[in-house]
Amino acid sequence: MSIPRSPEAWGSALSANWLPERPNYGFLLRADGAVVGGIGALYAERKVRGQSERFCNITSWCVRDDFRKFSVGLAMQLLAQPGYHFTDFSPTKVVAGTLQFLKFQSLDDAVVVLPGLPVHLGNERVLDDAVAIGQEIPDELRQAWQDHAVYPWLRQLLLGRPGAWCHLIYKLRDFKGMPAAQLIYRSDRELLNAGLGALQTYFCRRGILSVHIERRMLGRTPKLGVLRSGFNPKQFNSSTLLPDDIDYLYSESVAMDL
Repeated sequence: MSIPRSPEAWGSALSANWLPERPNYGFLLRADGAVVGGIGALYAERKVRGQSERFCNITSWCVRDDFRKFSVGLAMQLLAQPGYHFTDFSPTKVVAGTLQFLKFQSLDDAVVVLPGLPVHLGNERVLDDAVAIGQEIPDELRQAWQDHAVYPWLRQLLLGRPGAWCHLIYKLRDFKGMPAAQLIYRSDRELLNAGLGALQTYFCRRGILSVHIERRMLGRTPKLGVLRSGFNPKQFNSSTLLPDDIDYLYSESVAMDL
């Protein structure tokens, strides 16, 4: 179910920018002076495997029914911009098919659902206090933590132990009428897997009954996990990056409470 948003809320979300010089906010389709379609864009410059990479995240692609034949041309204007990797993390089924026609690749859509249970037997810890996180977070993770602290719908954690911390971002959600946590980002796959028990225990103690983690974030399906699939697959277009290089930082997934 879509959540109604005011023009001000849309404007605030689309104003998010993580580039020194933003090229645009996307593109509009006009007919006789009236706006009949549009495609939004969020931009970011990030380090991937030690290299600086530029991303364009597609959002809010919508064209009036009687102008749908111009939809692909509108998207191609955006995609014609050189020097970017392109992503779309909330495509409809129709949009996903169009993006694949435009050489986009699908990300694994399967989600692992883990119960919130007191199953922690290791030495891993979970930090959720901003002061404690600020004292412990490694320098290479600090910028992402600070940049995403401005969004009230995001919750941030450190999972692990001193010298081996995994940065996590999640959203509180409802699953089958029960409180749930949807993981949006993890900085390290191995540390997340090692600390899953601590994470499940952390959420259990806070009345959160399930944890939802995309399988590609884990690289496996844990023993207690139940697999859900059949979602519209998230998409990316890049000539150099791999699926493991793609995450949801600096995108509509964090800038909007979707």
